[in-house]
Amino acid sequence: MKRLAMVALIALLGTGALAGEGAVTRVKAAGDVDVTMDALEAAVTEAGATVFARVDHAAGAQDVDMELSPAQLLIFGNPALGTPAMQDDALAGLYLPLRVLVYQGGDGQVWLAYEDPADMMADLGGVAPDADYISKMQGALKALTGKASGM
Repeated sequence: MKRLAMVALIALLGTGALAGEGAVTRVKAAGDVDVTMDALEAAVTEAGATVFARVDHAAGAQDVDMELSPAQLLIFGNPALGTPAMQDDALAGLYLPLRVLVYQGGDGQVWLAYEDPADMMADLGGVAPDADYISKMQGALKALTGKASGM
C-alpha cells in the first residue's frame, strides 16, 4: 500500500511540473484595456526599456468588419538583456523582444498575460534556464505587469 501511495505521489508531482511548462502568466487588472496598456507602456518606458510596437488586435479585426473583444499587445525589450540571450543562441531572437497581451475576457475582466522567458527558450541549446538574463527578464515582466495592473 505504501508503494502504491508513493507511485501516486510521484505521478502527481510529475504532472504538476509538466502543467507549468509553457504556461501563460495572467495578472488581473483594475482598469480597462486602454488604461491598463497605457500604464504598462509608461512602466516599460520608465524602466528604461524600448517599446517597439503596440498592436491593437480589436482595431485590426474591425478593419476587416469583424468583432473582437478589446486586446492589445505591447512588444518591448532591453538590448542589455536580450543581446546576451541571442549571443548564447541566435534563435532566442524568435522570442525577443518580450511581449505582454492586455485583453478583456468573456466575463469583462481585463488581464495582462505573458509567457515565462525560461519556458519560451527552454528548447534552445545555448540558453541556460538559470542564465542571469532569464531571471532579470522574469523579474521585469512580473514588476511591469504588477505596476500596470493597478491592483
